[in-house]
Amino acid sequence: MSFFNRLVIFFMPLVPKPIVYLFAKRYVAGDHLDDAVKTVKELNEQGIMATLDILGESTMSESEVNGYVKEYLYVLDKIEEEKLECNVSLKPTQLGLLIDQAFCYNNIKIIVAKAQSLNNFIRIDMEDSTCTTATLDIYKQLQDEFENVGFVLQAYMRRSIVDLKSILHLKSNIRICKGIYIEPRDIAYKDPQLVNDNFTYLIETALQSKCYIGIATHDEKVVWHALRIVEQLQLKKEQYEFQMLLGVDEQLRSILVDAGHRLRVYVPYGKHWYAYVVRRLKENPKIAAYVIKALFTK
Repeated sequence: MSFFNRLVIFFMPLVPKPIVYLFAKRYVAGDHLDDAVKTVKELNEQGIMATLDILGESTMSESEVNGYVKEYLYVLDKIEEEKLECNVSLKPTQLGLLIDQAFCYNNIKIIVAKAQSLNNFIRIDMEDSTCTTATLDIYKQLQDEFENVGFVLQAYMRRSIVDLKSILHLKSNIRICKGIYIEPRDIAYKDPQLVNDNFTYLIETALQSKCYIGIATHDEKVVWHALRIVEQLQLKKEQYEFQMLLGVDEQLRSILVDAGHRLRVYVPYGKHWYAYVVRRLKENPKIAAYVIKALFTK
């Protein structure tokens, strides 16, 4: 990372929220579910699927967790009512993982059971490395009872190939992404090419074992390797999908959709948008530089 990019990342917390919000609108559907529904409808009209995420994480209040559970149940009803091509993604720390793992499991189970009754699907997001083992344990518990639940592997994590091989027999539904949380070198690969190579290895290993994979990337090199693997394995379009974040590389998104590939966009909404957007901006310092510039030219 260049010195300038490091500088941009250092100054990001000093940027007033109103300025950051100008850029948040690109990555976040809005504060309310109605905003998210509108965004999903627009995507569906373009032949694009979606997954909804209520922003918020690291919840330490049981009453707040219970509020999120109720909101997710309402989200699932809304998806059914509006006939949206959309599922739901959720974060374990938002649903009580930092309070108690069993408490978190029960909360996620309630949501997964509701989704199953509506013939919908739940994706358990992966957070930082302190949560990896517990998140996989929760997924494995749920997998014993439900088929409408999947999880996430991060290609920059050194342990991901071992984790993948430990569940290949389950023929899981897995989102594979690069990973965004800052981790030490002994836990995560730091070289971008190594991360890409591991991403490709994970995709190939999972698809060869007939897992359904959400290939979550905006890196066209990774997309190319994924398409190469899909062609070599002679897979049908129903055996995988591409996934992208709201507001990121819409041209590549259109290229994939126009070529006939299934594609799903991650649509976050809610009042806790700031932490999410700052992570996105830190991931792409070039965009963050525009925010810094706006601070000094406003």
